[in-house]
Amino acid sequence: MLPSEIKGILEQYGVTPTKAKGQNFLIDERVAEREIDYLDPDPRDTILEVGPGLGILTDILLERAGRVITIELDKGMAEYNRNRYGDSIVFIEGDALKIPFPGFNRFISNLPYSISSPLIFKLLEHRFRKAVVMVQREFADRMVASPGTGDYSRLSVNMYYKADCEILEKVPKSRFWPEPEVDSAVVGIVPRRPPFKVINEEFYLNLVDSLFQHRRKKIRTILKMKKLADKDRLGSLPFLDERVEVLSPEEIGELSDAILSL
Repeated sequence: MLPSEIKGILEQYGVTPTKAKGQNFLIDERVAEREIDYLDPDPRDTILEVGPGLGILTDILLERAGRVITIELDKGMAEYNRNRYGDSIVFIEGDALKIPFPGFNRFISNLPYSISSPLIFKLLEHRFRKAVVMVQREFADRMVASPGTGDYSRLSVNMYYKADCEILEKVPKSRFWPEPEVDSAVVGIVPRRPPFKVINEEFYLNLVDSLFQHRRKKIRTILKMKKLADKDRLGSLPFLDERVEVLSPEEIGELSDAILSL
């Protein structure tokens, strides 16, 4: 779809793209085709798409998947999608961060940049076979970052713990309208069993969150600040003089288990 066509549709439905909503529309259909190829749907699948926009992914999904469910927040885009697709898709108007996800086994989205992080964390709470998402390049780097790198984060640890995650291709900003300030990347997510065991998964993930809130501080200092362990018994814990940014997910798991075993 040409930028001139997009402008016409947006004007018709009273939509003004804004940075706050992260509304940058993919205009390269070849990229969209590859995204669907990565997802690899078949007629038995139920696909959940968040933020269908003008339907560049939805059109292809309807040709290749069984059931397509879309969630759209923008009222103008919602009206456009209802008029365009009618009963051929299951359409939900609402905030994908607030409403419960319907049942699905594959997920796809050219994610609005403003909701990438909370949406990915919400997605990881669900069971599914595969997800393909388009995100900012910097965000994609954080998803797959290794310990000791500047991009290593709470997101990196959660992704490693819950799924196989891979950057499938980089997408130049010129492939969008309006053109964003940064390039994007297509990322594949395949859930799997955690690669290591912890005594209490909820405690482990909460610990990850707490530690990365203060990534430049030593573990000892954070545990005292957050009162996560008895200060009189801290001495027996591992990694006290390290910073979380250099600890592997497994090492954070070792610390988590050690705290619970005090």
